[in-house]
Amino acid sequence: MEILEKLKQLEENILILKEIKNELSIEQIKEKKRFEWELRYGLFESIQIIIDISCKISSTYNLGNPKTYKECLELLSKFKYIEHELSKKLSSSVGLRNLLIHEYTTIDIEKLFGFLNFLDDFKSFAKQIKIVID
Repeated sequence: MEILEKLKQLEENILILKEIKNELSIEQIKEKKRFEWELRYGLFESIQIIIDISCKISSTYNLGNPKTYKECLELLSKFKYIEHELSKKLSSSVGLRNLLIHEYTTIDIEKLFGFLNFLDDFKSFAKQIKIVID
């Protein structure tokens, strides 16, 4: 999938995650497993898209040889593809992605729901990447 297609998917995911944030309470998510799955998968897929784009840009433009997903984001910051503060914020979401994959049974739903407050970071990423690849 090309970067622009991935950005489009990220923007669609952000809209859905905002709907979840605006339409559901934490209690509703805890009560209905389907809502929890929507939240988990929406966040996971969005973070994975950010990782995929970051690693693709790092590779395509020979920014370095990252050994971790966080290093892909750091390279984007170093070479001014995204702002440094945004890179730091998104790096913490890589940790969430790893938890969602490897520690899915121990996820605190309230903390997960709290990540919906950082959707603007995902949006900023998409905006900043669009500017540099156009």
